[in-house]
Amino acid sequence: MWCPFCNHTETRVVDSRLTSDGLQTRRRRECANCGARFNTYETPALKAPNVIKADGSREAFCEDKLRGGMLKALEKRPVETREVERAIRDLLRKIRTLEEAEIPSQSIGDWVAGELARLDQVAYVRFASVYRRFEDVQAFREEIERLERDNPGSLDTRQISLLGEQDD
Repeated sequence: MWCPFCNHTETRVVDSRLTSDGLQTRRRRECANCGARFNTYETPALKAPNVIKADGSREAFCEDKLRGGMLKALEKRPVETREVERAIRDLLRKIRTLEEAEIPSQSIGDWVAGELARLDQVAYVRFASVYRRFEDVQAFREEIERLERDNPGSLDTRQISLLGEQDD
């Protein structure tokens, strides 16, 4: 590693630690020539699979798209940032540790929907409305009813009922 201050090519590692998220190694280095100290961050180079889109085209997996989609669905929702980051980290780990060279975008969408359903039902419905391409209000209603039927014990006390209380 070269020194960013004097461009000398010999530096030594003074200290190594994992970052708080555990995904990188932070190394404190010292230049053998000028004595300056600086940090470097090391990340494992894991190759994510290519994504097979619905139209059959292929593209490289993009972490920013995954993160952006989740954050958009969770916008202005009462979900803690650390919970969102944990969910994103879990999804990235799942995707990067696949032994497949390619993965259908539908699989990634299903995994994201599952995490969102666990984090926040409204965020899940927002995501599902785009991901599943709801065409009308009835499609929303059916998805909400399915969500309430499939996850009756997981209703978040921070949220009001999606359809309201209905009299039988």
